[in-house]
Amino acid sequence: MVEHIPSRRIWRKRAINLLLIIAVIAGIRAWQQRDMISGTAPTLHGELLDGSTFILPARLEEPLLVHFWATWCPICSAEQDSINAIAQDHPNTITVAMQSGSDAKVATHLAEQGLQFRVLNDPDGLIASAWGVHAVPASFIIGSDGQIRFVEVGYTTALGLRFRLWLSDIAG
Repeated sequence: MVEHIPSRRIWRKRAINLLLIIAVIAGIRAWQQRDMISGTAPTLHGELLDGSTFILPARLEEPLLVHFWATWCPICSAEQDSINAIAQDHPNTITVAMQSGSDAKVATHLAEQGLQFRVLNDPDGLIASAWGVHAVPASFIIGSDGQIRFVEVGYTTALGLRFRLWLSDIAG
């Protein structure tokens, strides 16, 4: 029995289809990130849900993950365990609950989901607006020099975020 081997024509068609899919995904990501800030990280400060104060320093000892999410976001729910694990392993993680209600409502959500990451509540979306965030989840990796190294919108794997944090750390 002779096994059928796809011809060059079929492989070429598959390659073109793959390139089109990649181009569409890249276009969507570019559109989602169109207003998101780059360069020097803007001011980020306020009272965390645990009552402590957070102030983004001009210089960091190690890269910082700033993760925007919302209690009402199904994609955020899908990745919240990854963010929680990263926050446990990488204490230089801060999350911003965008337009998710009162501090009490966000704290209840965290308790119900068993989440233990640091949260700066942004009930009116002013922090998100300053960072150019219009959709969640959104993640920023800030290098030790205060520069934004990576921006991600939408679902991101824990491995992908950890890799970006590592790259930012070695780039110093």
